[in-house]
Amino acid sequence: MGESHVKTQEGRTAGTPSPIVDEAAPEAKRNGRTAKLGALRAPRRPRLWFEVLLIAVSYWLYSLVRNAVPEQKAAALSNADWIWSVEKSLGLAFEQSVNHAVNSVTWLIVSMNYYYATLHFVVTVGVLVWLFRRHPGRYAAARMVLFATTAVALLGYYLYPLAPPRLMNGGHFIDTVLLHETWGSMASGNFKNMSNQYAAMPSMHIGWSLWCGLTIFALASAPWARILGLLYPMATLVVIVATANHFWLDAVGGMACLAFGFALSYAWYGSLPHRLPKLVPSGRGRLSAVSQGVSPRARRPVPESSGRR
Repeated sequence: MGESHVKTQEGRTAGTPSPIVDEAAPEAKRNGRTAKLGALRAPRRPRLWFEVLLIAVSYWLYSLVRNAVPEQKAAALSNADWIWSVEKSLGLAFEQSVNHAVNSVTWLIVSMNYYYATLHFVVTVGVLVWLFRRHPGRYAAARMVLFATTAVALLGYYLYPLAPPRLMNGGHFIDTVLLHETWGSMASGNFKNMSNQYAAMPSMHIGWSLWCGLTIFALASAPWARILGLLYPMATLVVIVATANHFWLDAVGGMACLAFGFALSYAWYGSLPHRLPKLVPSGRGRLSAVSQGVSPRARRPVPESSGRR
């Protein structure tokens, strides 16, 4: 009888796996996946060579895709007429008046032509460099906003070809680059064949300048810099309208793309870029914290008193 009992116990031990082991294995796998995902989502110090390569390749792809979108001239002109009629119905069709008024001041419109052709790139790259050097913990999240904004804009160019006001039939807009022979703009003149002329919606001049302005306003410590940050997208709006390169509704499209970029970055990092830590630990310290099951959100330090430095 005792022997039978021993055999039964031995059989039970051999045939029934430990519930503790069974439960621990899936839990360990889940923790491992969570740790890996946490490592990917954790702010990290950017690497210069990678960022230079990434930005160069991304801009090349952006230009390639944007210019590869078929120039659907008939549809683009029809859409421009519709946009213009909507603005008239709203009583906000002021682009032509601004275009003619500013064009009457030669030095001002020529300055705006150069502004349109250059600052779009110079200021954006400058803000990226500033973030890289002074706010490395916020750089990746802010960069994601910019990249996502640009990516969704490409979809807009494909789905909604739109002629700028200066190319409208019977719109009586002045192509200020052609008239004043401004060098360097790909919007018209000698460089017009290098850029899709019917990709005006959304305006990435507004999308990028607003990204720059909001980033500077949120993170700069000097009051004058924060003011300039807010003025930059406002000045850009005046420029794109005065040079007849965009309707003001194109600017609304650019802001919508930027909102998508911020939403995507927030979903990934769990915070807006300016609320992430300014500095990040070395890669080894970050991975050590993640391996111990510490969430990137839980490790976020208490915000500084100003919230911007």
